[in-house]
Amino acid sequence: MNSSQVDAYLRRLGVEHPEHPADATATTDSSATDPTAAVLSALQVRHLRTVPFENLSVHLGEEIVLEEERLWDKVVGARRGGFCYELNGAFAALLGALGFEVTLLAARVHGGEGRLGIPYDHLALRVRAVDGSEWLADVGFGAFSHFPLAFGERGEQDDPGGVFRIVERGPDLDVLMNDEPQYRLETRPRELGDFVAGAWWHSTSPASHFVRSLVCSRVTEEGGRITLGGRTLKVTGCDGRREERELGTDEEVLAVYRETFGIELGRVPAVRED
Repeated sequence: MNSSQVDAYLRRLGVEHPEHPADATATTDSSATDPTAAVLSALQVRHLRTVPFENLSVHLGEEIVLEEERLWDKVVGARRGGFCYELNGAFAALLGALGFEVTLLAARVHGGEGRLGIPYDHLALRVRAVDGSEWLADVGFGAFSHFPLAFGERGEQDDPGGVFRIVERGPDLDVLMNDEPQYRLETRPRELGDFVAGAWWHSTSPASHFVRSLVCSRVTEEGGRITLGGRTLKVTGCDGRREERELGTDEEVLAVYRETFGIELGRVPAVRED
Protein backbone atom coordinates (compact mmCIF):
# COMPACT_ATOMS: atom_id res chain seq x y z
CA MET A 1 0.00 0.00 0.00
CA ASN A 2 1.62 3.23 -1.13
CA SER A 3 1.48 6.56 0.71
CA SER A 4 -1.40 7.97 -1.34
CA GLN A 5 -3.44 4.82 -0.69
CA VAL A 6 -2.66 5.07 3.03
CA ASP A 7 -3.79 8.71 3.08
CA ALA A 8 -7.01 7.82 1.26
CA TYR A 9 -7.69 4.96 3.67
CA LEU A 10 -7.20 7.26 6.66
CA ARG A 11 -9.57 9.82 5.10
CA ARG A 12 -12.08 6.98 4.64
CA LEU A 13 -11.86 6.46 8.40
CA GLY A 14 -12.12 10.17 9.13
CA VAL A 15 -8.54 10.28 10.40
CA GLU A 16 -6.11 13.06 9.45
CA HIS A 17 -3.09 11.57 11.20
CA PRO A 18 -2.97 8.15 12.82
CA GLU A 19 -2.40 9.47 16.32
CA HIS A 20 -5.03 12.21 16.02
CA PRO A 21 -8.36 10.56 15.04
CA ALA A 22 -11.45 12.66 15.51
CA ASP A 23 -12.65 10.72 18.55
CA ALA A 24 -9.40 9.52 20.14
CA THR A 25 -9.95 8.76 23.81
CA ALA A 26 -6.29 8.77 24.74
CA THR A 27 -3.51 11.26 24.19
CA THR A 28 -0.05 10.40 22.93
CA ASP A 29 3.13 12.34 22.42
CA SER A 30 4.33 10.00 19.66
CA SER A 31 4.98 11.24 16.15
CA ALA A 32 2.45 10.85 13.34
CA THR A 33 4.16 7.70 12.06
CA ASP A 34 4.76 5.85 15.32
CA PRO A 35 2.81 2.57 15.38
CA THR A 36 1.68 2.82 18.99
CA ALA A 37 -0.96 0.88 20.88
CA ALA A 38 -2.98 4.08 21.26
CA VAL A 39 -2.96 4.60 17.49
CA LEU A 40 -4.04 1.00 16.89
CA SER A 41 -6.89 1.37 19.36
CA ALA A 42 -8.12 4.59 17.79
CA LEU A 43 -7.88 3.21 14.26
CA GLN A 44 -9.82 0.06 15.14
CA VAL A 45 -12.75 1.89 16.67
CA ARG A 46 -12.88 4.33 13.74
CA HIS A 47 -12.88 1.38 11.33
CA LEU A 48 -15.78 -0.26 13.16
CA ARG A 49 -17.78 2.97 13.11
CA THR A 50 -17.06 3.80 9.48
CA VAL A 51 -16.61 0.65 7.40
CA PRO A 52 -19.61 -1.69 7.66
CA PHE A 53 -19.49 -5.42 8.12
CA GLU A 54 -21.54 -6.60 5.14
CA ASN A 55 -22.01 -9.54 2.78
CA LEU A 56 -23.77 -7.69 -0.04
CA SER A 57 -21.32 -8.90 -2.69
CA VAL A 58 -22.55 -12.46 -2.14
CA HIS A 59 -26.05 -11.40 -3.20
CA LEU A 60 -25.08 -8.89 -5.88
CA GLY A 61 -23.03 -11.37 -7.90
CA GLU A 62 -19.78 -9.51 -7.16
CA GLU A 63 -16.50 -11.43 -7.14
CA ILE A 64 -14.63 -11.50 -3.83
CA VAL A 65 -10.89 -11.33 -4.46
CA LEU A 66 -8.44 -11.58 -1.58
CA GLU A 67 -5.68 -9.42 -3.00
CA GLU A 68 -4.47 -6.22 -1.36
CA GLU A 69 -5.18 -3.95 -4.35
CA ARG A 70 -8.68 -5.35 -4.83
CA LEU A 71 -9.46 -4.98 -1.13
CA TRP A 72 -8.31 -1.35 -1.20
CA ASP A 73 -10.43 -0.74 -4.31
CA LYS A 74 -13.53 -2.05 -2.55
CA VAL A 75 -13.13 -0.69 0.99
CA VAL A 76 -11.58 2.67 0.09
CA GLY A 77 -12.19 3.29 -3.60
CA ALA A 78 -15.80 2.07 -3.70
CA ARG A 79 -16.46 2.99 -0.03
CA ARG A 80 -17.92 -0.43 0.67
CA GLY A 81 -17.50 -2.86 3.55
CA GLY A 82 -17.09 -6.61 3.49
CA PHE A 83 -16.83 -9.67 5.66
CA CYS A 84 -13.88 -10.78 7.80
CA TYR A 85 -11.42 -11.71 5.06
CA GLU A 86 -11.92 -8.39 3.30
CA LEU A 87 -12.10 -6.08 6.31
CA ASN A 88 -9.25 -7.59 8.31
CA GLY A 89 -7.25 -8.14 5.13
CA ALA A 90 -7.51 -4.47 4.22
CA PHE A 91 -6.90 -3.33 7.81
CA ALA A 92 -3.78 -5.51 7.99
CA ALA A 93 -2.38 -3.82 4.89
CA LEU A 94 -3.04 -0.37 6.35
CA LEU A 95 -1.43 -1.25 9.69
CA GLY A 96 1.59 -2.76 7.97
CA ALA A 97 2.05 0.38 5.91
CA LEU A 98 1.95 2.45 9.11
CA GLY A 99 4.76 0.40 10.63
CA PHE A 100 2.92 -2.12 12.77
CA GLU A 101 4.06 -5.74 12.69
CA VAL A 102 0.98 -7.67 11.59
CA THR A 103 0.40 -11.42 11.56
CA LEU A 104 -2.67 -12.95 9.95
CA LEU A 105 -4.26 -15.69 12.04
CA ALA A 106 -6.87 -18.31 11.14
CA ALA A 107 -9.80 -19.06 13.43
CA ARG A 108 -12.80 -21.38 13.53
CA VAL A 109 -16.04 -19.87 14.79
CA HIS A 110 -17.84 -21.60 17.65
CA GLY A 111 -21.28 -22.86 16.67
CA GLY A 112 -24.00 -24.59 18.59
CA GLU A 113 -23.40 -27.73 20.66
CA GLY A 114 -19.65 -27.14 20.79
CA ARG A 115 -19.16 -27.40 17.05
CA LEU A 116 -16.43 -25.44 15.30
CA GLY A 117 -16.71 -23.96 11.83
CA ILE A 118 -14.64 -24.84 8.80
CA PRO A 119 -10.87 -24.35 8.64
CA TYR A 120 -10.04 -20.73 7.71
CA ASP A 121 -13.51 -19.84 8.93
CA HIS A 122 -12.36 -16.43 10.14
CA LEU A 123 -9.39 -14.11 9.72
CA ALA A 124 -8.09 -12.12 12.71
CA LEU A 125 -4.93 -10.09 13.32
CA ARG A 126 -2.08 -10.28 15.80
CA VAL A 127 -0.51 -6.83 15.91
CA ARG A 128 2.74 -5.76 17.56
CA ALA A 129 3.10 -2.08 18.45
CA VAL A 130 6.37 -0.16 18.60
CA ASP A 131 6.70 -0.77 22.36
CA GLY A 132 6.56 -4.54 21.84
CA SER A 133 3.00 -4.95 23.14
CA GLU A 134 0.87 -7.43 21.19
CA TRP A 135 -2.83 -7.12 20.43
CA LEU A 136 -5.69 -9.10 18.93
CA ALA A 137 -7.23 -6.71 16.41
CA ASP A 138 -10.47 -7.60 14.64
CA VAL A 139 -12.68 -5.32 12.54
CA GLY A 140 -14.46 -8.17 10.76
CA PHE A 141 -16.47 -10.21 13.26
CA GLY A 142 -19.63 -8.16 13.59
CA ALA A 143 -20.57 -7.64 17.25
CA PHE A 144 -17.22 -8.01 19.00
CA SER A 145 -14.70 -5.91 20.92
CA HIS A 146 -14.53 -2.24 19.99
CA PHE A 147 -10.87 -1.98 20.94
CA PRO A 148 -7.98 -4.41 20.44
CA LEU A 149 -7.54 -7.07 23.12
CA ALA A 150 -4.21 -7.59 24.86
CA PHE A 151 -2.97 -10.77 23.20
CA GLY A 152 -1.05 -12.15 26.15
CA GLU A 153 -3.62 -11.27 28.82
CA ARG A 154 -5.55 -14.26 30.22
CA GLY A 155 -7.81 -12.38 32.62
CA GLU A 156 -10.97 -10.43 31.91
CA GLN A 157 -10.72 -7.47 29.54
CA ASP A 158 -13.51 -4.91 29.76
CA ASP A 159 -14.62 -3.34 26.50
CA PRO A 160 -17.72 -1.42 25.33
CA GLY A 161 -18.66 -4.58 23.43
CA GLY A 162 -18.58 -6.79 26.53
CA VAL A 163 -16.18 -8.61 28.82
CA PHE A 164 -13.58 -10.62 26.92
CA ARG A 165 -11.15 -13.36 27.84
CA ILE A 166 -8.49 -15.20 25.86
CA VAL A 167 -8.19 -18.78 27.07
CA GLU A 168 -5.54 -21.33 26.14
CA ARG A 169 -6.88 -24.49 24.47
CA GLY A 170 -3.84 -26.66 23.83
CA PRO A 171 -1.83 -24.96 21.08
CA ASP A 172 -4.78 -22.71 20.22
CA LEU A 173 -6.68 -19.91 21.94
CA ASP A 174 -10.40 -19.53 22.58
CA VAL A 175 -11.72 -15.97 22.54
CA LEU A 176 -14.72 -15.51 24.85
CA MET A 177 -17.20 -12.64 25.03
CA ASN A 178 -19.33 -12.49 28.17
CA ASP A 179 -18.19 -16.07 28.92
CA GLU A 180 -19.47 -17.34 25.55
CA PRO A 181 -16.82 -18.78 23.17
CA GLN A 182 -16.65 -16.76 19.94
CA TYR A 183 -13.85 -18.37 17.97
CA ARG A 184 -10.85 -20.67 18.34
CA LEU A 185 -7.70 -18.94 17.19
CA GLU A 186 -4.63 -20.64 15.80
CA THR A 187 -1.30 -18.94 16.50
CA ARG A 188 0.50 -20.07 13.34
CA PRO A 189 1.13 -17.17 10.91
CA ARG A 190 -0.91 -17.27 7.71
CA GLU A 191 -0.94 -15.49 4.34
CA LEU A 192 -3.96 -13.76 2.82
CA GLY A 193 -4.09 -16.34 0.04
CA ASP A 194 -4.58 -19.10 2.62
CA PHE A 195 -8.12 -17.82 3.22
CA VAL A 196 -9.33 -18.05 -0.40
CA ALA A 197 -11.01 -21.42 0.14
CA GLY A 198 -12.81 -20.18 3.26
CA ALA A 199 -14.03 -17.06 1.45
CA TRP A 200 -15.22 -19.18 -1.47
CA TRP A 201 -17.13 -21.54 0.85
CA HIS A 202 -18.77 -18.72 2.78
CA SER A 203 -19.83 -16.95 -0.42
CA THR A 204 -21.12 -20.00 -2.31
CA SER A 205 -22.14 -22.85 0.01
CA PRO A 206 -25.86 -23.27 0.78
CA ALA A 207 -24.73 -24.14 4.32
CA SER A 208 -23.08 -20.75 4.80
CA HIS A 209 -25.06 -18.21 6.81
CA PHE A 210 -23.65 -15.51 4.51
CA VAL A 211 -25.42 -17.19 1.57
CA ARG A 212 -28.65 -17.69 3.53
CA SER A 213 -28.96 -14.13 4.83
CA LEU A 214 -28.19 -10.46 4.21
CA VAL A 215 -26.40 -8.25 6.71
CA CYS A 216 -24.96 -4.75 6.82
CA SER A 217 -23.86 -3.50 10.24
CA ARG A 218 -21.59 -1.01 11.98
CA VAL A 219 -20.86 0.40 15.43
CA THR A 220 -22.52 3.77 16.09
CA GLU A 221 -20.73 6.86 17.37
CA GLU A 222 -22.46 6.34 20.74
CA GLY A 223 -21.08 2.80 21.00
CA GLY A 224 -24.23 0.92 20.01
CA ARG A 225 -24.86 -0.89 16.76
CA ILE A 226 -27.05 -0.37 13.71
CA THR A 227 -27.85 -3.31 11.45
CA LEU A 228 -29.86 -3.79 8.29
CA GLY A 229 -30.70 -7.49 7.96
CA GLY A 230 -32.62 -7.92 4.73
CA ARG A 231 -35.37 -5.32 5.16
CA THR A 232 -35.25 -5.22 8.97
CA LEU A 233 -33.48 -2.23 10.50
CA LYS A 234 -32.25 -2.75 14.07
CA VAL A 235 -30.75 -0.04 16.25
CA THR A 236 -29.19 -1.18 19.52
CA GLY A 237 -28.13 1.46 22.02
CA CYS A 238 -25.01 1.25 24.15
CA ASP A 239 -27.37 0.41 27.04
CA GLY A 240 -28.68 -2.65 25.19
CA ARG A 241 -32.06 -1.20 24.28
CA ARG A 242 -33.19 -2.18 20.78
CA GLU A 243 -35.52 -0.60 18.27
CA GLU A 244 -36.60 -2.51 15.20
CA ARG A 245 -38.68 -1.70 12.14
CA GLU A 246 -39.44 -3.17 8.74
CA LEU A 247 -38.61 -1.21 5.61
CA GLY A 248 -41.26 -1.33 2.93
CA THR A 249 -40.14 -0.03 -0.43
CA ASP A 250 -36.90 -0.54 -2.32
CA GLU A 251 -36.36 3.22 -2.10
CA GLU A 252 -36.39 3.03 1.71
CA VAL A 253 -33.88 0.20 1.71
CA LEU A 254 -31.53 1.93 -0.72
CA ALA A 255 -31.78 5.15 1.31
CA VAL A 256 -30.68 3.33 4.48
CA TYR A 257 -27.73 1.77 2.69
CA ARG A 258 -26.78 5.22 1.37
CA GLU A 259 -27.45 7.44 4.37
CA THR A 260 -26.63 5.08 7.24
CA PHE A 261 -23.82 2.99 5.77
CA GLY A 262 -22.50 5.23 2.99
CA ILE A 263 -23.11 2.53 0.35
CA GLU A 264 -24.53 3.51 -3.03
CA LEU A 265 -26.37 0.63 -4.69
CA GLY A 266 -28.18 0.45 -8.00
CA ARG A 267 -30.58 -2.22 -6.78
CA VAL A 268 -31.65 -3.87 -3.56
CA PRO A 269 -29.74 -7.11 -2.91
CA ALA A 270 -31.87 -10.10 -2.10
CA VAL A 271 -31.23 -13.62 -0.89
CA ARG A 272 -31.72 -16.02 -3.79
CA GLU A 273 -34.60 -18.43 -3.36
CA ASP A 274 -33.57 -21.94 -4.50
